Amino acid sequence: METSALPVTLDRSSATPLAVQLAEQLRAAAGDGRLRSGDRLPSTRALAGELGVSRTVTAAAYEQLHAEGWIAGRHGSGTYITTAPPGSLPATAAPVRRDTTQDSVVDLTPGSPWAGGIEQSAWRRAWRAASHVAPMVRPNRSGLPEYRAAVAEHLLRHRGLRVGDTDVVLATAGTSTAAAELGRAVLRPGDMVAVEEPGYQRAVGALRAAGLRVVPATVDADGLLVDAIPATVRAVYCSPAHQYPLGGRMSAGRRVALVERAREQGWLVIEDDYDGELRYDVAPLPLLAALAPDVVVHLGTTSKILTPTLGVGWIVAPPPVVAAVLAHRDATGSGPAPAGQLVVVELARNGDLGRHLRRLRRELSERRTLVVDTLVRGEVRVLGDDAGAHVVVPVASAEAERALIRAAADRGLLLDGLARHHIGRARWFGIALGYAACSREQLKRALPVLVELVGDGAG
Repeated sequence: METSALPVTLDRSSATPLAVQLAEQLRAAAGDGRLRSGDRLPSTRALAGELGVSRTVTAAAYEQLHAEGWIAGRHGSGTYITTAPPGSLPATAAPVRRDTTQDSVVDLTPGSPWAGGIEQSAWRRAWRAASHVAPMVRPNRSGLPEYRAAVAEHLLRHRGLRVGDTDVVLATAGTSTAAAELGRAVLRPGDMVAVEEPGYQRAVGALRAAGLRVVPATVDADGLLVDAIPATVRAVYCSPAHQYPLGGRMSAGRRVALVERAREQGWLVIEDDYDGELRYDVAPLPLLAALAPDVVVHLGTTSKILTPTLGVGWIVAPPPVVAAVLAHRDATGSGPAPAGQLVVVELARNGDLGRHLRRLRRELSERRTLVVDTLVRGEVRVLGDDAGAHVVVPVASAEAERALIRAAADRGLLLDGLARHHIGRARWFGIALGYAACSREQLKRALPVLVELVGDGAG
């Protein structure tokens, strides 16, 4: 894009510093689509000359936008917009389409539960019992009391979180919906939220739809890089127990550092407990919500441990956050549907939920061993903790990732690449390989094919 085409007008009579004005206008242009991901920006010197300001102004604006993740420099090439406008996805970030009508396709994408392991007699019993509950006259914005009590018991038994008062527990329609509610009820339009990079793009979409500015927060093998989070954010969205999609855990030191920064700078930490119940090497890791209930909002869902059919999850939050969410629900007439809550209550009441979780951990632990052993014997590199329902197979480039996905599709395997899990320019490439959605026999047949494809250079 030519310098003269930049949508920038500086007001020298304003009390707002010129560098702040410039950053705000470039951010807004990138946010509404006037500047697109991949557009090249002028150098700080050229832009300063065009606008009639000192280079200090343009350099400060670029530095702020770089810290927020809106722009990135390419060595020897220049500075480029890296973040797409809200509601859009880059070409490499198309969501994976799961066509369950094609029996010949083996679904190896992450994020799906082992729904086939749900005991059918327990499932039918829970639905029958739920159907005997009389129809409600008025909606319950918090969620059914018995459901919130069941969630509190589940968190105590399986996540080590002691909820002293179920008033801090709210029913939700799932993690993404909860993120959107927090964005609208607790934060303000234009507030900045840091989300792990790579990270959960549905949460990114939900937060952007709430009018928030999402910036990337870098992760490595030990989780979120706390020192790299811009101080100006209002909230941080993270998955410390089993980072999605890379599969690592946030180290104890970084957990403490995140909580300390949150308290010092007034951040809200949104803890997505993705696959938190599913650890196979040690006991499930302690929750951030247990470490700092004053600044952490814990999000959970039944869609990974049971099935998305139920459409229910939960929030555990500080009382002011709970009050804000309830006020938002009252004002908008929204709230979680009770049917799925009733089924969860019955599954918990009869002990079926606990029995299913024990079977789930045993089954997925065995599947993970099968996956890792097969890939390692085939000299395929594998990343990710001994936890959850997916591992990561890294590859060298975006081109290699796309080639592997295409080659696998030709052989009847549905894969999910890492590139689409980025907000801006992708830095991680490979496959997030799920092993819960398919049957064990399908998995056994698919793994040698994947080893072959990687060995042949498709990856």
